[in-house]
Amino acid sequence: MAAQPVEDMAISARLRQLAEEVEGDAASLDWILAQLHERAFGLFLLVLALPCCIPFLYGVPQIVSLPLMFVAMQILIGRKTPWLPRRLGARTVSAEALHGLAARAGPWLRRIEAFSRPRLGALTRAPMDQLVGLALVLFSASILVPLPGTNTVPGFAVVIVSMGLLQRDGVLVVLGTLLGTAWIASLVFAGATLVSLIRGWMGL
Repeated sequence: MAAQPVEDMAISARLRQLAEEVEGDAASLDWILAQLHERAFGLFLLVLALPCCIPFLYGVPQIVSLPLMFVAMQILIGRKTPWLPRRLGARTVSAEALHGLAARAGPWLRRIEAFSRPRLGALTRAPMDQLVGLALVLFSASILVPLPGTNTVPGFAVVIVSMGLLQRDGVLVVLGTLLGTAWIASLVFAGATLVSLIRGWMGL
């Protein structure tokens, strides 16, 4: 039986295959990017965002948030394929972490795959995808903030949006964008409330 083309593979299966293809103890972001071919934007966003979904995980989300933001900015400006500068591309992810990621994420990625389908496709293509890129930049910036819980919700938002881009499912793109936007709005509201309380306490 002929091997299934990479572009036709389910996302969960491609993630598992990616982990199995790593040679040695770690893979660079440049190597991961090179393996993803024409699905690079969506899959790369997915691979980077999945560790950010783990609650109260510090260090890793902040490490991946910069390349995540960089890739999102390329969607915003209309690039067709992602590119990383040498310093970001040289960052590595351990083979063990990729295997663990594929194992933990696989079951719920398959659930999303089961009900997602191409719909509202205009939201996943230019020029609308550039607005999605703007939202992803903001979500990535939230992940970068080293405060408790700031990575989980926007991480989920990026995962849902990236699944929507991969599946050409505009409904998933909308759901992920709404989730991330609600989170950003709550952070802004909380920050404004805190500033107001501090100003009141100080009598300003």
